[in-house]
Amino acid sequence: MTIQTTRLSDPAVRAFVTAVNNHDRESFMGLLAPGATMADDGSDRDLADWVDREIFLSHGHMQVDSESNDGRSLVAHYNNDTWGEMRTRWSFTVDDDGRISRFETGQA
Repeated sequence: MTIQTTRLSDPAVRAFVTAVNNHDRESFMGLLAPGATMADDGSDRDLADWVDREIFLSHGHMQVDSESNDGRSLVAHYNNDTWGEMRTRWSFTVDDDGRISRFETGQA
């Protein structure tokens, strides 16, 4: 069973998933704190390059299965044109301004 995006607990994470699913790169980038970082399967990546390749140029889409850690950890089915569908985990660090300073993802 999936969780509707509008019902995700953390406002920054909810906006992140919404921006991904709406293919809205401008809104997505606006959610990130200056100097934000990310990792994929435990390896730090160049955020802008990864976001373009894995989300926006490949039509990424998230269907959230569960959330924990006050909504800052997700398990989701992630789909894009490059890799197809996979079960993924996501964790987010949100700063005091409500912006995402780091996110980590990988296969669940």
